[in-house]
Amino acid sequence: MSSPASPQSARVTPQQFKSGLAAWLGWMFDGLDMHLYTLVALPFVAELLRVSPSAQEASTKASLIQGAFLFGWAMGGAVFGRIGDLIGRSRTLTLTILTYAAFTGLSFFAHEWWHLLIFRFLAALGIGGEWAVGASLLAETWPSRWRPWLAAVLQTAVNTGVLLACFSGYVLAGAPYRAIFLVGVLPALLTLWIRRAVPEPEIWATAREEGKGPRPGLRALFGPELRRTTVIVITVCALGLTAHWALMFWHSAHLRTMARDAGWPKERVDVLANHALYLLTIGAIIGNFLAGWIARYIGYRRAIAGFFAAYFIFMMAAYGVVRDANAVLFWLPFLGAAQGAFALFTMCLPPLFPTLLRTTGAGFCYNAGRVFAAAGTVVFGLFAQVGSGAGAICDHRLALLYAGTLFLPAALVAWFWLPECDDVHAVPDVSVNPALAVPE
Repeated sequence: MSSPASPQSARVTPQQFKSGLAAWLGWMFDGLDMHLYTLVALPFVAELLRVSPSAQEASTKASLIQGAFLFGWAMGGAVFGRIGDLIGRSRTLTLTILTYAAFTGLSFFAHEWWHLLIFRFLAALGIGGEWAVGASLLAETWPSRWRPWLAAVLQTAVNTGVLLACFSGYVLAGAPYRAIFLVGVLPALLTLWIRRAVPEPEIWATAREEGKGPRPGLRALFGPELRRTTVIVITVCALGLTAHWALMFWHSAHLRTMARDAGWPKERVDVLANHALYLLTIGAIIGNFLAGWIARYIGYRRAIAGFFAAYFIFMMAAYGVVRDANAVLFWLPFLGAAQGAFALFTMCLPPLFPTLLRTTGAGFCYNAGRVFAAAGTVVFGLFAQVGSGAGAICDHRLALLYAGTLFLPAALVAWFWLPECDDVHAVPDVSVNPALAVPE
């Protein structure tokens, strides 16, 4: 059997299979736990506030909770990313999954809106950390020629988790809104297998043993060798993720508001929200593999830029004019397909950073973008309010429209300045600190 390190390896080794399966399952449950809230956000928060779902207070508090979730996601990427470089990928993967499973389940017990905010923030620490650890685990165990397809397959795990969340919402339709959070406890069972079966990547273990002097930390990301890469990656992630999460959070509220205004019963409104997420997710699965295929020919950088440009165009088409619910649904698969850009980040970002800074760098940069996305979810949510006082109404279409404009500068920055990960060779002097070497 060929060595996992061989770039010509044509067969999947047991270690590669186990690491790939662990990352895929971890990301699938990521998708499940992160989207359970979006299915019930507005009505559940309104229930906790004891107000109507159409009240501006419910919309504002729901966006604050989502903002706290995205901020926690960013913090988790930085914190667990650093832990992953210190104690290993497999061990940290276990910790991240336990974290998000436990606190998603505890959301069931929320009785005030701020209880839910705290639980979602803590769950997000694990979800944010799992991304960086899973991406680095695969980048260090699979040959580079597999990576565009691995990016698609791994991102599809998130989409599968979203479909499971939709299915959970369908099964629990009519049940108390809080019941859906109990589904989020299931990922905890996965950790038992990961700790027994998934070894640490050999490349990480070797770098750890050969590293001399103090271990590189977060400050190294802003040193002369990596500063430019760090700033550019954060910029692209901040712009893209802010607009993306505005869509993922507010599209359901937009459809629910239109349906309620049209006099739809509660059960039909819930089905509409689930249907919308199905369409987005199916489009995203197609987009993941399309993005991987295109990246093989034009590279990660141009493919990411192209998909962000498409995202911008589809957002303008979907929300640039007033449409009814069915007309909006038509555009959702196209919006989902444009999300293939995020699949490419999975394999593109980790190789931009040295081995013992890999989960720190990828986790910090990608999830720093979520700090801006957290603020953006709240800020763009304010655009949903039209009018003032008792006569104010919520028009989430405006929030979606304004947020969508951020995809255009994201595409431009990616096209002109984002490094191509296959071309990164400018690294620190490894004779001084071998831990900073970037393996080919």
